[in-house]
Amino acid sequence: MRTYLTVVDDQPEARVALRFAARRAAKTGGAIAILALVPQAEFVQWQGVQDAMEEEDRLRIEAMVHQAAGALLEETGITPDIIVRQGGGVTAVRKLLEERNDVAALVLGAAATGAPGPLVAHFAGSDAGKLPCPIMIVPGSLSDEALDRLS
Repeated sequence: MRTYLTVVDDQPEARVALRFAARRAAKTGGAIAILALVPQAEFVQWQGVQDAMEEEDRLRIEAMVHQAAGALLEETGITPDIIVRQGGGVTAVRKLLEERNDVAALVLGAAATGAPGPLVAHFAGSDAGKLPCPIMIVPGSLSDEALDRLS
């Protein structure tokens, strides 16, 4: 099955990428995989405090992703595969692409203004030719109507 992989965080361009990926999956009979990243907490002298900080971040990210997945299911009827990983985005995406051979495209949203974002900059940069699948970069400034028209 054709799976569109997208990375979801609290940035507005992530929502744009998810909407585009969901509409493409619905039109092509594909699936959606959502990668949610939990940042590694900065070193804290007491391990218990660091563990609590990481757990709080994980719960916040999981709630955000489940809300996005619910909206996606309601709009397209597709139940996404939700993957939660801890650590840096580039490493997590690369590892997930190595683990899964069903990913037809990596769909990322570029920031509407300023730098495109670290994942877009990395995967569309010098590493673009090393990916096992195409990358789709969705401009973060697109409206829902424009996304619907383009997807």
